[in-house]
Amino acid sequence: MTRPSACYGLNGQVLGISAERPELWQDFDRMLGILRIEGAVKPGFRLDITEADVLDEAPGGLLVFDGEIPEDGYCRMVTDGSTTHLVFPGRQTVAINDEEGWAELRVRPGAKTAWTPSMLVLDAALDAGGQHMLHTAGLTLPGHDAVVLIHAPSGTGKTTTSLALATQGFGLCSDDAMILNPASDKPLAWGLPRHVKIHQKTAEMIPQVSPCLGPSWDRNGEQAVSLERLSEIVRIESPIARPVAALLHLARSADRETRLVPMARTDAMVALAMDNVRTGMTGLLPLQKRRLATIGRLVSSVPTLTLEVGVRPADAAALIIATLTEQG
Repeated sequence: MTRPSACYGLNGQVLGISAERPELWQDFDRMLGILRIEGAVKPGFRLDITEADVLDEAPGGLLVFDGEIPEDGYCRMVTDGSTTHLVFPGRQTVAINDEEGWAELRVRPGAKTAWTPSMLVLDAALDAGGQHMLHTAGLTLPGHDAVVLIHAPSGTGKTTTSLALATQGFGLCSDDAMILNPASDKPLAWGLPRHVKIHQKTAEMIPQVSPCLGPSWDRNGEQAVSLERLSEIVRIESPIARPVAALLHLARSADRETRLVPMARTDAMVALAMDNVRTGMTGLLPLQKRRLATIGRLVSSVPTLTLEVGVRPADAAALIIATLTEQG
């Protein structure tokens, strides 16, 4: 009997998923649903999902991580040659083989699934196609197809700044996760089409988003808003690859004024790597080394700037347009 399956197009790479029932890949479908491909297509990376009463929680290999992951709890990561294992005891396991292009996800029936394994599988699928996911926002310039990437550690204001720019004519690709393809002369990037988490403070600073919000907030003071809902007030860009015009590092302004100033490429490299490249007990894993190389190619080929955001984030729009216009 053929197992249910689905394929998703990742701008040149195809992720194929098979499972005992479609509900088992709902996390992927929530994230990648608009990228789903209908009809027969050959995947470049395959994921198999199975429910299992007994999990292999002690795979052989070298322990590279042992600790807590935010939101997902305790886990262990073990590497065995080209295969990486992630174990959430009593809940689920995943084995990922970068070289051969496959992953196996095993889930205990009724257990709460962790989000991290899904993101690691997506990372591996993208990496197999020469692309890497970066923790950055991405917006197209008004009247142009080029995209600016905005980087900042969580909690610094990427979503607030992104939505503020979107109210000024920029197109929103993503407020948090952009996929970078460095293969061409000019790096290309596209946004992961997932919902936007809007904080109460963001809603206060950008009242234009209020029609998209409901009355209740989660324990972090946030609401998840779909891109479809946001498209009623700002332009949401389709997830196609676009040339990168600049990399902006977000920082809070010391005097509450918004400004855009040059940033040394080495500083941009360090800031982006610290937030995007994970180091284990044994150093960098191969995928992380490739991600670091991709970051290096990005910062060497586009302007790098620091965006100091003050009390009026929307002021950044005119500064970005003027600066990039001057730089050609």
